[in-house]
Amino acid sequence: MGQIKVTKCPIEGLYIIEPTVHGDSRGYFMETYNQKDMEDAGLNMKFVQDNQSCSTKGVLRGLHFQKEFPQGKLVRAIKGTVFDVAVDLRSESPTYGQWYGVELSEENKKQFYISEGFAHGFLVLTDVAEFCYKCTDFYHPGDEGGLAWNDPEIGIEWPELTGEYNGTASSNGYQLEDGTPLNLSDKDQLWAPLKETFKF
Repeated sequence: MGQIKVTKCPIEGLYIIEPTVHGDSRGYFMETYNQKDMEDAGLNMKFVQDNQSCSTKGVLRGLHFQKEFPQGKLVRAIKGTVFDVAVDLRSESPTYGQWYGVELSEENKKQFYISEGFAHGFLVLTDVAEFCYKCTDFYHPGDEGGLAWNDPEIGIEWPELTGEYNGTASSNGYQLEDGTPLNLSDKDQLWAPLKETFKF
């Protein structure tokens, strides 16, 4: 029996990864990655880079994708809580344009594996969140693309977020239920909707 539980999500190419946590009065121990358990679940990716970020409450990062060098990502929150989202950008996929989201926290210790071909983003729900991810390809400067985080055609249901779509990805008028304003980078407020980004 492996130490890592792998569960397929409703969208092909997305997986929830749950470790076996061994705890006692001193604390806990867990394996956060086990190549054999992944391979037993049919996942044969090779990771080449680890990244980590720290964000404050109300920060939304995304929706990002790589144009020429797509990355698979294994993501988790090691401090705080985020709502993590993947959007299917594979044009031949029956779930093209659909999204799936999962809450990742230091408490539930869940991880989310997002295969190549998805846009990715997350919203920070606690005062601070530290976020880690393993990638299957290296970062390539200038290769990043993006989608409007609030594109009504995609229809992501971001938890605790209130506000009305004004036709752009601007954060103006959006806030969390406790009054924390939505916080996006200047670049993330300029991304266009799915139909304007991909024309088939």
